[in-house]
Amino acid sequence: MLRLNPKELKIAQMHSYLLSAVAPRPIAFASTIDKDGNPNLSPFSFFNIFSANPPIAIFSPARSGRTGATKHTYDNIKEVPEVVINIVNYNLVQQASLSSIEYPKGVNEFVKAGLTPLQSEMVKPFRVKESPVQLECKVKQVIELGAEGGAGNLIICEVVLMHVASEVLDANNAIDVNKIDLVARMGGNYYCRASGNAVFEIAKPLSTIGIGVDAIPLSIRNSKILTGNNLGQLGNTEKLPTAEEISEYKKNILHLLDNKIEMEQKIHQHAKQLLADNKVFDAWKTLLSLQLKS
Repeated sequence: MLRLNPKELKIAQMHSYLLSAVAPRPIAFASTIDKDGNPNLSPFSFFNIFSANPPIAIFSPARSGRTGATKHTYDNIKEVPEVVINIVNYNLVQQASLSSIEYPKGVNEFVKAGLTPLQSEMVKPFRVKESPVQLECKVKQVIELGAEGGAGNLIICEVVLMHVASEVLDANNAIDVNKIDLVARMGGNYYCRASGNAVFEIAKPLSTIGIGVDAIPLSIRNSKILTGNNLGQLGNTEKLPTAEEISEYKKNILHLLDNKIEMEQKIHQHAKQLLADNKVFDAWKTLLSLQLKS
């Protein structure tokens, strides 16, 4: 395994490794304004939400790794501590990327990127009309992490008003993950798109207590076919099927039990497919059928 000591690497190298490893990262398309009323718009992928009550978002316009200079976004927030965080989806990603160019101070990135400014309701900076979600924020605190090139500046923001485009909502007025079509930053020039096969669902174990991987029989846990993810699915089960349930289900898979030499391999392959189809309880019945005496 490659060992990397930050103190032995150049800033650009460390930056590259971090951005490739800690990904995908959501994008804060930050709209700010200076004391003279000049708007600025720039994307930052050092970004996430950290609280719902109060609603807190944090992003970091880091100092230039080459010159150590601060971003115009940071400078504006020091003058006017307000920001609109516009969420970037696939329809917006090229324009967001264009706005990341280091234009001279005073250049309007709304104009350069061909985006439409919308008057905000509770803060001075403009919203991006084309963004599917816009978060009007008051800046609560700025934490400077260093004075050297590459050092971050944490902008801790309280969301005071949220706007969600109707076209990304479902029938219950919740955000539909497929309709919103979000994008995120990877390392280098790469992005990822959260749609289609890239989107999958895992039920949160909020009200159940799974048995855990340690409770899975060794013959299953040491399988050469089942993956760690498969074991995680099995371990998230709250209770195992009864002998009666296994016996009844076993009638459906007798064709897998006709060859003792290949039996375990066939059973594990079948269980793996069931897990891929999210039929966890059937996978358990399949796997435990090997241990059930006829």
